Amino acid sequence: MLKNSEKKPSKKFEDIKLKDLGKELARLQREIQEKKIPVLIIFEGFDASGKGTMINEVIRELDPRGYKVRVFHESTEEEQRKPFLWRFWQKIPKKGQIVIFDRSWYRRAMEESHVDVRTMKEDIEDIKNIEKQLSDDGVEIIKIFLHISKETQKNRLKSLESDEATSWRVKKKDINQNEKYDYYYSLFDGILTQTNYSFSPWDVVISEDKEESSKQIMTIIEERLKTRIKADEKSKEKDTIKDKIEKEKNPVSWMIDRLDLSLDLEKKEYSKMLNLLQSKIENLSYEMYRKKIPMILVFEGWDASGKGGAIKRLTFPMDPRGFEVIPISAPDETEKEYHYLWRFWKDIPKTGHTAIFDRSWYGRVMVERVEGFAKVHEWMRAYEEINQFEKHLRSYNAVILKFFIHVDKDEQLQRFEKRKNDKDKSHKLTEEDWRNREKWEEYKNAIGEMIEKTDTLYAPWIVIEGNSKKYARIKVLEEVSKAMELAIGEYTLEQELSKEEGY
Repeated sequence: MLKNSEKKPSKKFEDIKLKDLGKELARLQREIQEKKIPVLIIFEGFDASGKGTMINEVIRELDPRGYKVRVFHESTEEEQRKPFLWRFWQKIPKKGQIVIFDRSWYRRAMEESHVDVRTMKEDIEDIKNIEKQLSDDGVEIIKIFLHISKETQKNRLKSLESDEATSWRVKKKDINQNEKYDYYYSLFDGILTQTNYSFSPWDVVISEDKEESSKQIMTIIEERLKTRIKADEKSKEKDTIKDKIEKEKNPVSWMIDRLDLSLDLEKKEYSKMLNLLQSKIENLSYEMYRKKIPMILVFEGWDASGKGGAIKRLTFPMDPRGFEVIPISAPDETEKEYHYLWRFWKDIPKTGHTAIFDRSWYGRVMVERVEGFAKVHEWMRAYEEINQFEKHLRSYNAVILKFFIHVDKDEQLQRFEKRKNDKDKSHKLTEEDWRNREKWEEYKNAIGEMIEKTDTLYAPWIVIEGNSKKYARIKVLEEVSKAMELAIGEYTLEQELSKEEGY
C-alpha cells in the first residue's frame, strides 16, 4: 500500500490557500453539528512525519467547542490493567462532534516490535470490530497515514535533536525506527493493507512537503465529509431496513418454559449452604485479587425476579475495595449521544477487581427492542457487537458470567402485590413494571433470542430457576465460586465428577 502511494504523482495545490481550505472545513463542521454526524479522524505515520503540524492545520479554523484532539502516548500502568480497547472507547466522538486521534489503537501494532504474532492478530481483529461498530453506528472514520522517506526522517530527527527547545521530543524509539526503517516500512505496509476496510479506508499522504501535505489532508477530509452529508440525505429519503420481523417463538424460550421452577431449599439447608459458599467466596475473592484476575458478572431477569437479593448475598463476604455494583437504568441524554456500548466501558474493572452489572448492555436487545427505542437493524446487529465486546473482555483474562433469573408470571404478580403493600419496598414497584407485564410474550421471545445468540464459551449464560429466592441465591453463589476456582486453578475435574446432584 505504501509503494502504491509513492508511485502516484504528487498532486499540486499551488492555487489553493490553506486558509480557504480551513474556512470550508469550518463550514462543514457546522453542518455535521447540525446533522448530528460524529467524525473520527485518525493520524498515524512514521515518527517525525509531521502529525502535530498536520493536526494544527486541520483545526486552525474550526470552532474549538466542536472538536477534541486526543493524544495516545504509551499506555499508563492503569491502562495496562484494563482491556486493550478500554482507553480508546473513552474518547470516541459523540453525535455532531469531531475527534482527532494523534496515534490510536494502531499504536501497539505499529510501535512495539516485541508484540507477538498472536497479540498482533488479536489487535487487528479488535481494530476491525471497533471500527465496524462505530461505522455502523454512524461515525465517519477518516484514517490518515503520513509517509516519509528514510532520509527525510533522519534529517528531521537530527534537526529536532540539535535544537534545545525540541531535543526532548526525540526518543530512543524514534532513532531505532530510522535505523530499522526497512523493517518498519514492511510492518506499516502490512498493517495498512490488512486494515484498509471499506467502512474505514486508509489515505496515505506523502509528507515530504508539509504545506502541500496539509492541503492534501484537508482536501481528503472535506471530500469525505461532503460525501457523508450527501449520503445521509439520501438514506433519509429511502430507508432500506424493514422494521417488521416475524414474532416466532424461539427454541430457547421453550427451554425457559421447561425450567423446573418448583426447585426449592429448606431454610436449614439454605442457611448451611449460604454460610459455606460465602466463606468460600471470601477466600477466593482475595486470591483473585492476588493473582490480578478481573471478574465481570451480569445480572438480568424479570422485574422482581430477585437480582438485588442475589447480588447482596454474593457481595456480603467480599472486600468492598475490590468490587463495584453498577446499577444500569435507561441511558441519559449524554449517553444517547454515543454508541450504546460507550457507557459500559468506563465501568470495566481493572485486573484483580470485580464489576457486577445489575442490568447491562443487554438492554439493547430486550427493553430497547421490545419498546421500540432501538431500530430493528440496530438491535439485530447488537448480538454480534456484544459477542465481540465480551470476547475482547475475555482476551484480557476476565472471568465473565451472565445470569438470567427466571420466574413465572404468577410468581411475579405475587411479588408485585407484596411490594405494593410493603411501605419499605413499595418504591421498587413502578408503572413501568406493570406495563412490562403486558408484553410478557414479547419479552420472552426477546430473552430467548438473546440467550441463543450470545451464549458463548467465553461468556456463558446461566439461567437461574428463580421462583424460590433461596434456591436462586445458592445457585448463583455456587456458579460464581466454581468460576473463581477455575480461574485460579483450584477447581478440578474430580470435584465436578464427585459433586452430588442438587444441593
